[in-house]
Amino acid sequence: MSAVNAGSGSRNPGDSGEPAILIEHAVKQYGSFTAVNDVSFSVGTGETLGLLGSNGAGKSTLIRMITTLVPLTSGRIRLHGVDVSVNPDRARLSIGVIPQAMTSDVDLSIEENLSIYAKLYGVPRAERRKTIPRLLELVNLADRRNSLVGSLSGGMRRRVEIARGLVHYPQILILDEPTTGLDPVSRTDVWEMLTTIKRERQLTILVTTHYMDEADRLCDRIAIMEKGRLVALDTPFALKQAVPGSRASTTLDDVFVHFSGRELVS
Repeated sequence: MSAVNAGSGSRNPGDSGEPAILIEHAVKQYGSFTAVNDVSFSVGTGETLGLLGSNGAGKSTLIRMITTLVPLTSGRIRLHGVDVSVNPDRARLSIGVIPQAMTSDVDLSIEENLSIYAKLYGVPRAERRKTIPRLLELVNLADRRNSLVGSLSGGMRRRVEIARGLVHYPQILILDEPTTGLDPVSRTDVWEMLTTIKRERQLTILVTTHYMDEADRLCDRIAIMEKGRLVALDTPFALKQAVPGSRASTTLDDVFVHFSGRELVS
């Protein structure tokens, strides 16, 4: 499998420390069913990695393992050197998770949602007063800080979700289908916002998506899972080049079909 490249590119130039995310021989079994089967790769500090896979491929289970929601059956996952199995509380502090479902309280204002979340993470009051206005500026919602979340458009609500996931200054941002259900304009707005946030916060991003144009635009590398295994990992350009008969019009849809044997359906 020539395009699988779990080691190359896993660290940014000059990054001499541990990778932001290090996954070594991760396995998750539910009885006789193996949801994640001996997966190993790393994500460098400041990198954006796209995790692709059809429903049931194992990517959601892998993310739940990374975020400490489910324990590993075997193997190891480390976030900036912190083992998620040994020290899950410390590991959770290093990550911000943006789930696919909108979970902000629709009966509270934008600012109230962020403030409550910050309190849950133990962010001191003085820090909250500085951080929340900065985040609202970053996601272009400063003028709507007192608006009820329930009154917002889908694109604005997604921006609230992203801002909320950043209130405790995580080093790693994990986004699960961040633009599902959004119109094309809102999707583009989210892409631009994530690019800005990554640059200003120096974040490492792990994103799942069913939109190939989104993965191509946002991601430094793409990982593809199928039946619990990692079947490809490389830059979008290299993966396209690995498709037999590749040409200028080759897309990540072609890449996915080549490595998984089927089309990606949301």
